[in-house]
Amino acid sequence: MISTAVDLAARLGRTVLYQIYPQSFADANGDGIGDLAGIAGRLDYLAWLGVDAIWLSPCFVSPFADAGYDVADFLTVAPRYGTNDDMARLTEEAGRRGISVLLDLVAGHTSDQHPWFRAAADDPDDDRFVWSDVPVDGFQPGRGARGGYYRPNFFPVQPALNYGYARPDPAEPWRSPVNAPGPVANRAALREIMAHWFGLGVAGFRVDMASSLVKDDPGHVETGRVWREMRAWLDREWPGRVIVSEWGDPRVSVPAGFHADFFLQFGGDDDGLPLRSLWNNGAGTVNLSWGEVPAWADARARGDAATFVRAWRQAADAIAADGRGGVVGLPTSNHDFTRLVAGARDAEQARVAHVLTMTWPAMPSVYYGDEIGMRYVPGTPTLEGSRLSPTYDRSGSRTPMQWGDLVPGMLGPGSPAISTYLPQDPDPDRPTVAAQLADEGSLLHLVRELIALRHGDRRLDVAAPVDVLATGYPLAYLRGGTLAVVLNPGGAGVRLPLDGAARARALVTRGCRVSTGDGGPDVVHLAGHGYAVLDLASA
Repeated sequence: MISTAVDLAARLGRTVLYQIYPQSFADANGDGIGDLAGIAGRLDYLAWLGVDAIWLSPCFVSPFADAGYDVADFLTVAPRYGTNDDMARLTEEAGRRGISVLLDLVAGHTSDQHPWFRAAADDPDDDRFVWSDVPVDGFQPGRGARGGYYRPNFFPVQPALNYGYARPDPAEPWRSPVNAPGPVANRAALREIMAHWFGLGVAGFRVDMASSLVKDDPGHVETGRVWREMRAWLDREWPGRVIVSEWGDPRVSVPAGFHADFFLQFGGDDDGLPLRSLWNNGAGTVNLSWGEVPAWADARARGDAATFVRAWRQAADAIAADGRGGVVGLPTSNHDFTRLVAGARDAEQARVAHVLTMTWPAMPSVYYGDEIGMRYVPGTPTLEGSRLSPTYDRSGSRTPMQWGDLVPGMLGPGSPAISTYLPQDPDPDRPTVAAQLADEGSLLHLVRELIALRHGDRRLDVAAPVDVLATGYPLAYLRGGTLAVVLNPGGAGVRLPLDGAARARALVTRGCRVSTGDGGPDVVHLAGHGYAVLDLASA
């Protein structure tokens, strides 16, 4: 195996992650479903873009009631994506290009078709799942010889693996202690699953619903103990590999043992408000409980990035105090949330969001297609569990990657067969990789330029300091003391006094001009949707 796959932990502070939804990315065999061979055929494109690691949404054997998050075999690639040998080839070819591969680990539950659950449904002594002999609110009726009721972890077809309860109660015998045989066996199985894929060259895992393991766990104390145990094992047996959580609260999850955690549209005491206050404009996937919160990245300029900045600082302080090391993740979007381009926000407006993502002291994660401005497509058919409520259908963020008419040999083979997993965006003006490759002023080229800047300037490392100057319009901050970032997602022009700006070297700008101060500081002027990254060290 190629050694670049095993040193990701040391590189997280400079890593740019790229999330791939496999069934929608690239279809190599023409069966209508994206596959591992299709991803392998696009590695040259990803290397050209500059990403350091790719994260694949679940690609294991599954009945796909929840798009693969209902796993029926943790050790085997689903036939629609290929084989385990295809995975080994993908990790090796990615490693040759300096790209690490992360898989999606569903740690808290299985499919109801998994052999473990089928065995438990017939064996009253099997405690690998949370099982009750009497009805319990939220539990589902068992369908085997055992009878009884099992606890689901998400959809009813996803029975919760038993990691125990933080607060056992003799009156409720389904509440196993965390050191009972079932929880101990499940922790051992988790290590076996990870080791299996590490042996095929995988560099780490993004862990689905990472906070859901131990039940009735105030403060996630016992769940944190499980993950710290896993981290100690990982550091000892598989140094350099990483675990990244879907928790949505890096202030808690990274000190709990993870190398990174994303701000998400949910998580923490404020249900994902830090990320939503940046991106969510009420289009696409909407949870009605979120209410009306003006987004900072909105042309109407009614939001404020202060909520995000405050949450990031709390997380960064907690990670530093823990001393184990780790980073906060900042995604452009994901398979469960609205893309940056949604509703009234177009790809030109979304440029500012990409500049923030690539220059903030966090690990950026680009959701496939966001680099060309793919939009959330309203009205996309519900598929494989995508609809969570009438207003929260995730399929609009899962449509096929828009490659366009690529020339063979230009960053990979010619245009792959279009995935028919979901309909493609019907807009005749939809963006494509092919069209934007030919346009030096495109969003694709901007994202590539930003990734190169992040890699080439140590002031943009996660560990480099940040000094926030303003959180509204514009949002402005200094990285490493001398790299100024000024961002205006609003539609109207803004200005910011900034010492030394007139003599600074412009690295990445749009709609920016600088006037010298008349006896005062210089002033940065940004047009609507403008941005500037200025090197004050050259002043």
